[in-house]
Amino acid sequence: MTIDKPVFFFDCDNCLYHKDTGILHMMRQRIVDYMINMGIPEKEAHKLRAQYFQDYGLALRGLQKHYNVDALDYDKQVDGGLPLDDILKPDTELRNMLATLNSTRKWVFTNAYYPHAERCLKLLGIDDQFEGMTFADYREPDFACKPEVGAYEKAMKEAGVTDPSQCYLVDDSAINVDIAKSLGWVTVHVASDPEKSNHGHFQIGGIHDLPKVLPHLWESQESP
Repeated sequence: MTIDKPVFFFDCDNCLYHKDTGILHMMRQRIVDYMINMGIPEKEAHKLRAQYFQDYGLALRGLQKHYNVDALDYDKQVDGGLPLDDILKPDTELRNMLATLNSTRKWVFTNAYYPHAERCLKLLGIDDQFEGMTFADYREPDFACKPEVGAYEKAMKEAGVTDPSQCYLVDDSAINVDIAKSLGWVTVHVASDPEKSNHGHFQIGGIHDLPKVLPHLWESQESP
């Protein structure tokens, strides 16, 4: 069944919470530590982490392809080991922003495995604000992830929308935003410097600024 009402897709990591939390740095270090524990020299591990992310969208994809790692063990050691409880706190402003976004359906679209994303949403106090989630399913041998076109097609299918022009995306990854835009989605780039970013239709410095670039989505839906 398809429901062609607009769907707003929200990336999770470094998007629903700010990059300044330090989670990104910790995540990268845990990936490197995981590689070192595999026997990869530290210098090479740093290089491969960055290269695999660039080539495959996720370091895990490169490790699966070249080292046949156990994705669920990787998730447990990397994302599962992050001290999120000590970092992420309920975000009342974010919750209010989502709660007043009534003109679209709301859907999480993440490259994380679902336990990590669910943990983030719960700690931010917004786990009840989304209709569903499209995630990188680490249980599948060749799971889809952004920026692969198949990941966007999967998200549309799971959210029940067929018209790309009815899809909105907010994401901190420039390439993820660029691919969505090329597919006909309306896109917002959460950028370190919005004035310098030329990715997507709109650029913002943080998720709380979303209504400033798409104010019509937050206008009252009451009948006259």
